[in-house]
Amino acid sequence: MDSQFQESAYAKINLYLHVTGKRPDGYHLLDSMAIFAEAADRLILLPVSPQEGKISLEITGPFASELQRMDPQDNLIVRAANILAKKSGKDLPSAHILLEKNLPVASGIGGGSADAAATLRLLKRYWELPFTEQEMHDIALTLGADIPVCLQSQALRMEGIGEILTSFEHIPSFGMVLVNHGEAVSTQEVFAKREAAFSNRAQLDLKWSGFQSLARTISEQHNDLQEPACKIKPTIKKVLDEIQSLPDCRLARMSGSGATCFGLFDTPEIAKKMASILTSRNPNWWVWGGGHHNL
Repeated sequence: MDSQFQESAYAKINLYLHVTGKRPDGYHLLDSMAIFAEAADRLILLPVSPQEGKISLEITGPFASELQRMDPQDNLIVRAANILAKKSGKDLPSAHILLEKNLPVASGIGGGSADAAATLRLLKRYWELPFTEQEMHDIALTLGADIPVCLQSQALRMEGIGEILTSFEHIPSFGMVLVNHGEAVSTQEVFAKREAAFSNRAQLDLKWSGFQSLARTISEQHNDLQEPACKIKPTIKKVLDEIQSLPDCRLARMSGSGATCFGLFDTPEIAKKMASILTSRNPNWWVWGGGHHNL
């Protein structure tokens, strides 16, 4: 299959996450800076016999087993494909999608959301659909609050429930280490465990001269879900301590509602070396090191 019909679903990292309020319908309001690591799932569109309207999904990769036990119709990839097809109002060719699942499941780095967003990008090209950027944003939002930001896969400020997105003029290059200890944590349970008052919207100094000034800005913020997540899964604190102990780590923090944590480093090369150190110390953890990505 032509590389035109492949997509990477990049891991979403919340550098900070403030819970700023709650809507009457129960959705929490957030303020967060999201970036995307080069770590990614991969989606490939495979040729199939012409059978109108049929969407099929095949899952491989190191984290495939949990998803393979699900009904494919419940997978966000299939749901994204079906809603895009429905919105088009057309008879469309069949689509068989192969997901190479490289990112941990239910880990706070937007894996399922990133997969759905990649599906939307992939099938928009394959089916040659004329949807505008705003229309794609609206379709993504019907699938989940995290999916619009994953659709763009670039550094963005997320507000509201995740649907209000603001781009940054410049993000300096830096490295990061991602670590997941293998125990999933429920987003719903983390929010329920949160006892702190709502946070203010972050006041960001956006005049970053380089990574160190960006790291200072991020360090002045926090993740409101980190403390309750650590109460539910104390191993998260151990992961954070391990990352922070690495030489030249500028910041260690949990991403999203957990349980994946990250460390920030001056360069992707340093991050890769630090990831190797962590892997040797904790061979049962999922550890990745490298840089960030912008579409």
